[in-house]
Amino acid sequence: MSFPPSPATRSEPVAAGRSEPVAAGDGIRRPAGRLVDGPVGRTLLSQAAPMFAGILANIGFQVAETWFIGRLGARELAALAFCMPVAMSVISVAIGLSAGTSVAVARALGSGQPAAARRLATDAVLLTFGVIATLGLATALAIRPLFDALGAGPELLPLIEGYLQIWLPGVALFMVPMVGLGAVRAAGDTRFQGGAMIAAVALNALLDPLLIFGAGPVPALGLRGAAFGNVAAWTLFCAAALWKMRQEGLLETQAPPRWKVFRASTRSILHVGLPAAATNAIIPLSTALIVGILAGFGPEAVAGLGIATRIEGLAMISFLGLSAVVNPFFAANAGAGRPERLHEALRLLLRFALGFGVVAAAVLWLVAPWLATRFTDDAAVAAVATGYLRLVPISYGAAGLIMTSNAAFNGLGLPLSATAISALRMFALNVPVAWLGARWFGVPGVFLGIATANLVVGTLATVWIRRRAPSPG
Repeated sequence: MSFPPSPATRSEPVAAGRSEPVAAGDGIRRPAGRLVDGPVGRTLLSQAAPMFAGILANIGFQVAETWFIGRLGARELAALAFCMPVAMSVISVAIGLSAGTSVAVARALGSGQPAAARRLATDAVLLTFGVIATLGLATALAIRPLFDALGAGPELLPLIEGYLQIWLPGVALFMVPMVGLGAVRAAGDTRFQGGAMIAAVALNALLDPLLIFGAGPVPALGLRGAAFGNVAAWTLFCAAALWKMRQEGLLETQAPPRWKVFRASTRSILHVGLPAAATNAIIPLSTALIVGILAGFGPEAVAGLGIATRIEGLAMISFLGLSAVVNPFFAANAGAGRPERLHEALRLLLRFALGFGVVAAAVLWLVAPWLATRFTDDAAVAAVATGYLRLVPISYGAAGLIMTSNAAFNGLGLPLSATAISALRMFALNVPVAWLGARWFGVPGVFLGIATANLVVGTLATVWIRRRAPSPG
């Protein structure tokens, strides 16, 4: 496999008074050694555990926020469900840039080039500001035509607009720390990001009920209050991330950015970042199409999907945590020439996914009706959520294999393979089979289509990544 050259491979300096390569450890508090040494299983677990805790707190809050909004009524729940694909599309760009940054920085650290890693991390933050400014403006201008096309009626459009007009301007405060802490993960530190996520969630959890329902001098803002709570939490998250980058020696404060070096950094980051963003954007685009299919069955079907997918997020956090670690783990070990560790990681991930998938499906089958009625008093909405949570979880193990395989492809510098897997899953199987299922079986047929796509593509992804990983021999 080949990577675009990082700034470290070029002759121009990447920091004041320095040329590459430089001695490992220069300014970087935690080199990538913890990713390339020690037992593979223990390394993955120790790195994933803090991310698991942070993601658990974040998704747990999203479930709680869905409960708060459910108290407002089915219209607000449906409006939030319509907003989810747009929000996920913007966030997917942050995830893509974070993945590209993590791979580029881990590769530089794994090959003993810390000054290049610092320049890459700093340029990634600068790049993120430019991307979100462009993306936010384009999305804001497209709100009404987009949601008209998705089937949001006139009773929902004002709620959707009110939410996104607050959420979109503040999303840079989420994207910058996502990218910056991707560099910190590449240096082998996931604890800080997990802790920062928990702190931001705690602030959001305190503010949300106050802003949504009002109290004393604070007016009840409804759905808009949830957006304000998000922005306040992201402000804390962003400040913490920039501080941590500076503490870890991953934020360049001496040498100003130079266009030639920035362009080289951008190329290294976007080599993985663009396909990774596209891979993640495929999911909300597919979700938007699924929402459009379900909208034909009424707002109750869309609201039920919104509840179910928030609960699903909790069930999938172990794979989200692992994916955040698999990316830099594969990049660092590939850069350090340790292919045997990559194959051992793949074996462990397969065993975990199969075991977890069986347990999650059994538990959700039993508790789905109880969970659904905790979020809504509307029997029709609860029935849709229950149906989803009894059908789709049979494929959670396969979905986890897709997530971790895609992260491994990104780490190996093969991001187009991850994009191809996601495109096949969503557009060749998920949406067409869900559409046919809706025609033949109604709402349950949509959910069967989602499960079928996961099972088929999860099997393919597992075979593909094992064949493309470097051979230990």
